[in-house]
Amino acid sequence: MAMMWPFSRRMAPAAHTGSTTPLYFYNTLAKDKQLFTMPSGAKTVRMYNCGPTVYGRQHIGNLSMYVFADILRKTLEYNDFKVKQVINITDVGHLVSDGDDGEDKMSKGLKQRKMKLTLENMRLLADEYTDLFKADLRALNIDISKIEFPRASDYISTQIAMVETLEQKGYAYRTDDGVYYDTTRFGTYGALGGIDLAGLKEGARVATVEGKRHPTDFALWKLDKKIGWESPFGRGFPGWHIECSAMIRKTLGEQIDIHTGGIEHIPVHHNNEIAQSEAVTGKRPLSRFWMHRAHVQIESKKIAKSGGNVVYLSEVIEKGFHPMALRYLFLGAHYRTSSNFSWESLAASSTALTRLAAYAASEGGTVPESYRARFVDRMNDDLDTPGALAVLWEMTKDDSLSKEDISAGLRDADRILGLGFAMPETLKVFVKDTVSISDVPSVVALLIEEREEARSNKDFAKADELRSKIADQGYDVKDGAAGAEIIKR
Repeated sequence: MAMMWPFSRRMAPAAHTGSTTPLYFYNTLAKDKQLFTMPSGAKTVRMYNCGPTVYGRQHIGNLSMYVFADILRKTLEYNDFKVKQVINITDVGHLVSDGDDGEDKMSKGLKQRKMKLTLENMRLLADEYTDLFKADLRALNIDISKIEFPRASDYISTQIAMVETLEQKGYAYRTDDGVYYDTTRFGTYGALGGIDLAGLKEGARVATVEGKRHPTDFALWKLDKKIGWESPFGRGFPGWHIECSAMIRKTLGEQIDIHTGGIEHIPVHHNNEIAQSEAVTGKRPLSRFWMHRAHVQIESKKIAKSGGNVVYLSEVIEKGFHPMALRYLFLGAHYRTSSNFSWESLAASSTALTRLAAYAASEGGTVPESYRARFVDRMNDDLDTPGALAVLWEMTKDDSLSKEDISAGLRDADRILGLGFAMPETLKVFVKDTVSISDVPSVVALLIEEREEARSNKDFAKADELRSKIADQGYDVKDGAAGAEIIKR
C-alpha cells in the first residue's frame, strides 16, 4: 500500500533543448565564480562527493549535502555534460575529530551496539548503515544507479601504497603513534579557503599528539594493536584523509573536475587531500573546482547528536511529510547560505510543493521559452535554486500562458530540481508495517520495555536515547493515546 501525491499519474517529460547560457560555479579554491568548461577532448565530468562515515544514521543536515550534489549533477546534465559521480563510504579510519586524537568512529559505533571489535563486525555495521543511507537517498529522489559508492576498507592496499610513496618522497615521517604528513613540505598548504597557518596555535585547531612536528601535520596511518590491517608501518588503519585520495585516484583518476563537501571540510580534510594527492602524483590541481555546502541548522541551532538537536528523514516521514517537501525546503536556500530547518518551515514547504505540483498536473503543452531561459540563467549562476523557484512561481501566475504550457515548463525545470513532477513513481511513500512487541527481536523488545519505563518515570532524555537505539535496529516507535506503536522500516 502506498500514499501518492495527487499528481502521481505518469507524464511524459518535456523535451530538453539544452542551454546556451554560460555555466558558472563558485570555486572555493579561486574564491570566486568561474566559468565551467571541460578541458579539450574531455567528455565526462569527474565529480567526487565526500560521503558519510557509516557508524550511524545520517541526519537531514548530512542528507542536504547529497541533494546539493544531485542538483549539481542534474544541472550539468541539463547543460549536456556527461557526469561520472562518486560518493565514498567511509567505513574505517575517521577519528572523532578532524585532528588525530580520539577513537575511530566505526569502533565507537561497534561499542555503542555492544558488538565485538573486529573487522568483520565493522563491515556488518557499515553494511547496515550504508543500506539506510542509500534508502534515504532514493527517498529524496536521487538516482543511486548513476553513482559509484566505493568503500574505504576496499582500498587499503592503495592507501598503504600512497603512504609509502609519500614517505619515499620525504613528505611523511614516523612516530610512536603512526605515520604523519609534514605539511611544511607542501608549499601551498592551506590555500583552499585561505587558511591562516601563521595564526594557528598548537592545540587550537588540531589536538596535540606526541611526536607531531607541526600543528597542521596529519595522520596518514594510525597504529592500533587491537584492530586493523598489517602494513610496512605496523598494524593499524589509514588516516581519514588518505582514504579519499586513494578512492579518487582509483575511481576517477589523478585529477578530477569537481570535488564537493561541507564547509567544515575546507580547513582540514580537503586541504589535507590536496597536499597528499598532489605530492604523490606531482600533478596540480587535484580538482579544478571545489564546491562546499553551508550548514543546515535545526530550530536555528547547530545540529548536534550529543545534544539531541537532530532530525532524521524517518522522522520527517513519520510526521506525515513527503520526502520531497524536505527536498523543496533545501532548495529554498542557496547552497552556500546557511539554512534553517523547523517543523513550521517544513510544513510551509510541503504546502508550497503541493500547490506547485498542481500546476504540473496537465499533460502536453509547450515549454515557455522565456521562462525556461530565465530559469536556466538562475541555475547556471552557481545553482541559484531560490531564484529558479521564484521564476517558476512567476510563470504559474502568467495569465498569457495556458495551463498545459505552465505544466510543461514545470516538468522541464524538474529535470534539474528533481521534485518528481515528471517522474511520479518516485513520489511513492510506502506505509510502514505495524508490528506487535512479540514479533520483534528480543533485543528490540527489551529496548522498548526500557523506554516505556523511562517514559513512566518522566525520564524523557533517556527515552529519546532508547528510541534512537530502537531505530538503529530497524524499528520506529510512535507514541499515541493507545500506547506505543511499533513500526518496522
